[in-house]
Amino acid sequence: MRFVLSPIVKASTRSAAAGRARTRRTRTRTGAWVSRGRDPREPDGRDAPEAKERDARASHGRDARGSRGRDARGSRGRDARGSRGRDAPRRGRQLAYSELEPRSLDEFTRRRKARKLIAVLAHFLGRDGEGAQALAGLRVLDIGCSAGFICDELAAAGAEVTGVDIDSAGLRRARARFARRARFIQADGLALPLADGTVDVVVLNHIYEHVVDADVLLAEVRRVLARDGLAYLGLGNRLGIMEPHHGLPLLSWLPPGLADRYLRAAGRGEHYYERYRSRPGLRRMLARAGLRAWDYTVPVLLAPEAFHAEADLPPGGPARGLLRAVTAPGRLPAPARAWLARAALPLAPTYLWVATPGSRGPAGHTLPGGPQPVT
Repeated sequence: MRFVLSPIVKASTRSAAAGRARTRRTRTRTGAWVSRGRDPREPDGRDAPEAKERDARASHGRDARGSRGRDARGSRGRDARGSRGRDAPRRGRQLAYSELEPRSLDEFTRRRKARKLIAVLAHFLGRDGEGAQALAGLRVLDIGCSAGFICDELAAAGAEVTGVDIDSAGLRRARARFARRARFIQADGLALPLADGTVDVVVLNHIYEHVVDADVLLAEVRRVLARDGLAYLGLGNRLGIMEPHHGLPLLSWLPPGLADRYLRAAGRGEHYYERYRSRPGLRRMLARAGLRAWDYTVPVLLAPEAFHAEADLPPGGPARGLLRAVTAPGRLPAPARAWLARAALPLAPTYLWVATPGSRGPAGHTLPGGPQPVT
């Protein structure tokens, strides 16, 4: 029996060894190919025609790596890929986000949001009285810049602006209109092509929920920030009542499988790719990245005119009535309005935070209701 089985065992061993060798060769070729494809632009700065397809193919099999070659893994050491293979389709959505989400091309709304975030940054910097040049002399990075409307407003405020996005179609629009006012780079926010400590201000506005690993994204934000730099963070809340992308109540509260079924039943899509976090989860995410945040949500809510945020209030119904009761001066004493606004924070749809890697705090004039440190 021993002599009969011996050739079979040897053949099986040789087959397994050959399989391992083929796997090593495949990994080597794939690694070299991904390395050669890191810069998705041609030498003259235009999008390479094959970049979109290359990135989509690469995302199916490679780990998202940082700019210094490290594995892009979360704080618990997990791989940046999802457990159910959902991240390749999500990456595909990112590559053409401006085509799938027409709201990202709404110039009026994007410019209004830009004016709001500039007002918040100007207050934090103590430049809220400087008007049109509130960001003069600052190096600003807009992650997820899409068609570049926010970048254009940042440049008008005096900043030296770089816009980064993985969406090649959005970047083509941005370069066509704003190439003289800002620099645009196609790159993954999980591996920013910038040296450490070379950015004064990072703008990260409603981006974290779309990426494969938000912890890696925040680590990259921290890495590129200068020692006294700051980041404007517009952060969607998982516990917000109305999910903003699909307009379905409580959608973001559900686990992935139930969220998918809810989306299909409502006729709004097949899969729910966004991954929101609650306020405590966002706070932990920033702490892991080494960032300390100040919350501007309540000050902007109580003084929307000062921050160009009037249109952010709900268009009608009981929610607008409640917010008007909270925000309108004279209806309630100022301390009561601030208390009510803070009590509603766990269910706020969006948080407006300014984060720093050090102990820097707001330098602007006193505002009703804050800003308060995020604790």
